[in-house]
Amino acid sequence: MVSSGFTLICFLHSAIALTCGALMMFYSKEICVFGHGPETKSKLKGSTPHDQLLIQTSDSFSGLLMFNLGFFLLMVAFIKDREFQSFFAKGCVLLHISMAVWRFFFERKLEDLAYDWSRHAIGDIALAISWVFFLVYTWREKYD
Repeated sequence: MVSSGFTLICFLHSAIALTCGALMMFYSKEICVFGHGPETKSKLKGSTPHDQLLIQTSDSFSGLLMFNLGFFLLMVAFIKDREFQSFFAKGCVLLHISMAVWRFFFERKLEDLAYDWSRHAIGDIALAISWVFFLVYTWREKYD
């Protein structure tokens, strides 16, 4: 028996990654204002034209990576192997929790990003919890 919950969660996470990636590539300034506020955005834009171009290029490549992860999740959503689904979900939980830990230990120490780290870490934990719910559901299905 294959769980449709896996497909649903993959579609949800894929939609989030595709949307965020596209916005990061094409509207990086607006997304920075939305995510961090106008004051932090002005501090993070760079002091020289070279720095600004480097930061903008970096943001665009980060967005492209996020967009590609969205496509990857879309492809993975159609895999029907139950063991792979469980393995993939565990990996996603580990990835999201690692990101939250990184935000706690490093991002909160950066003066300009210290205000936002908790909100972003809560988002990472919420994404991890969606995979945990899937794992609990499949575990319950397996042993009932």
